[in-house]
Amino acid sequence: MAEPLVNQFGPEIPRKLAGMLAAVVPGFDADAFVADALLGFAELSLMARGQHWAEVMRRHLPVDDAQAFVCVGLAIEQPVDLGEGSLASFLYLPYTCWVATYGLNQFDAAMRLQHRLTQLFTAEFSIRTFLAHSPEATLARLNDWATDPNEHVRRLVSEGTRPRLPWGRRLRAFQHDPAPVLALLDKLKDDPSAYVRRSVANNLNDIGKDHPHLLVLTARRWLSEPTEARTPQQVQNLRDLVSHALRSLVKGGHAEALAVLGYGAQAQVSIDQVTYAPAHAVVGGKVTISCRVNNGLSVPQRLLCDLVVHYCKANGTTRPKVFKLKQVALGAGATVVLSKTLSLQQMTTRTHHPGEHRVELLVNGAVYPLDSFVLLT
Repeated sequence: MAEPLVNQFGPEIPRKLAGMLAAVVPGFDADAFVADALLGFAELSLMARGQHWAEVMRRHLPVDDAQAFVCVGLAIEQPVDLGEGSLASFLYLPYTCWVATYGLNQFDAAMRLQHRLTQLFTAEFSIRTFLAHSPEATLARLNDWATDPNEHVRRLVSEGTRPRLPWGRRLRAFQHDPAPVLALLDKLKDDPSAYVRRSVANNLNDIGKDHPHLLVLTARRWLSEPTEARTPQQVQNLRDLVSHALRSLVKGGHAEALAVLGYGAQAQVSIDQVTYAPAHAVVGGKVTISCRVNNGLSVPQRLLCDLVVHYCKANGTTRPKVFKLKQVALGAGATVVLSKTLSLQQMTTRTHHPGEHRVELLVNGAVYPLDSFVLLT
């Protein structure tokens, strides 16, 4: 099983923080800071460690809030070896936790700090506290940042306003009424950065979980806009964005979402030659699932194909997981072989349990059973 991410966020982090702060805070006691930071941290989750170290920073920074903001602003600019690994930039997580916890009464200073932090790490978590506490002022600032020259700042606009951001606090107000968020996404839908457009799509996907019809309406509106002002590549970029935004609805067989993407017609196909290789799948190995899709009609069909695996849980129940397969323009009387290789390694995001795993093929939202495979230990 892969090493838990939290193990990459260990004692070296407060030591680096201490070095950054000691360089700019007069009389800073680096040893005392590290001792306080390491007290009880081992039992904390990754995000809780960031919050804990932010609270330790508070105790070792100047009492005056304005002076503390100056010190933190200078500290984050100090040269530091981030190291390697997927969590290298998480060194700045305690700073974002600090500004979210102690910056609500220093709005302008907090916004300036987050503008910089999001270019070093991300302020998508901290900005949510300000959206909840001072929504109008924060939305106004994000509206300005939607045209910022830096793609990381523009991405903060879309990622920080996601109603259901993973690891972040829910933005209940936007779950209830996403109109303010949609106004920002309208400004970013043609962003030149794929990094930003991907975030816009993820935000729309979040909105669709609470307002599926609104997501479909937004997708239709965007795709129906005149294309004269866009290059062919920009037109394709917008189509890709909409497709990614609709992914959860499509995986659920939502008829309107499928229709937006051109797969509204019910598929008229047959499925055969279903195989599983190896025949006896084991935890830690792989299994390749294949089948043949046949178009028996005398006209072509546009097909959107996904694979559903019902994974066994420890309590004997199952949970479905949808995997994207292929978009197919299947000619009259034609066939296509689809396959998917699944890793059965134990992961931090999925624990595999022995038992029967039912498998289905989704074709334009319709379910076609593909038998099952038994996973052995």
